[in-house]
Amino acid sequence: MTKTAWSLFGMLVAVALFSATSTASRAAAQVMNGFDLRGALVPVGEIVGGGPPRDGIPALSSSRFEPARAADWLGEDDRILALQANGVAKAYPIRILNWHELVNDEVGGQPVLISFCPLCGTGMAFDPLVRGRRLTFGVSGLLYNSDLLMYDRETESLWTQIGRRAVTGPLRGSQARQIPLLHTTWGSWRKEHPRGLVLSRETGHSRDYDIDPYGGYARDQRLMFPVSSTDDRLKLKAVVLGITSDTAAKAYPFDALARVPSPIRDRVGEQELLVYFDRDSRTAFATNLAGESIPSTVAYWFAWSAFHPRTVLWESEVSSGR
Repeated sequence: MTKTAWSLFGMLVAVALFSATSTASRAAAQVMNGFDLRGALVPVGEIVGGGPPRDGIPALSSSRFEPARAADWLGEDDRILALQANGVAKAYPIRILNWHELVNDEVGGQPVLISFCPLCGTGMAFDPLVRGRRLTFGVSGLLYNSDLLMYDRETESLWTQIGRRAVTGPLRGSQARQIPLLHTTWGSWRKEHPRGLVLSRETGHSRDYDIDPYGGYARDQRLMFPVSSTDDRLKLKAVVLGITSDTAAKAYPFDALARVPSPIRDRVGEQELLVYFDRDSRTAFATNLAGESIPSTVAYWFAWSAFHPRTVLWESEVSSGR
């Protein structure tokens, strides 16, 4: 790791420690980063500042894309988020999302919000049409359960990414419809979509996209920010595929999926589904029995279980010894 990456990671740790130790003093605060927290649907004392101010992490809009064949700056194993709609396939490199977290975009004429929280490892796509109005989103600089709190610029309501809802403001209680998104490697995606488009590094912002500002965070089991609860059934940063239904939540650990043939047939609540896992690219996704993609979320275990404390944990017969 470069000295610059370690330095940035050290700064983030310092900010996290300061934030955690001063949570109590902020519990009574009703305004943070300019956002009115009164009436929040989550405990105000558990909303913390991540360090940057509002828009200190700049969300992207009207972004440039380049043909996949021209993106020689990406390595085969680089992680990306990918979305396909109406014959158009787009890739969003984590290298870029680490610095921007949100991309307000369109894919095949379909408005989408691409989101990535580096602290939780969660890449999620949403339909930005809410109550008949297209919203555009920015990064609030605030966190809940260590997860990105987004805000819509039209009403300044705060939205939880993993929770998929507005928790403050005029749109409080509104749900964001999640769109199926693939979290995979550049090499694997490019083989499937040689004519696809990839988000360009020419974002209009001065960032070094060759540097990971979070350094060794993914390999370190420590958390930088507090969460409401932890679940010791897995290591904090074990990677899982999380799926919800109207009545249940379930997590599929990557390590367990790697031990069995793909796909597996299972059920989440009343929904029957197939879960696929590719060992080479460590890519997991789910479909219904008709083969249609359904929303799922790749996440660190601590983040998934904090938002879904009653989640069922899938275990294969191989991994459980049955």
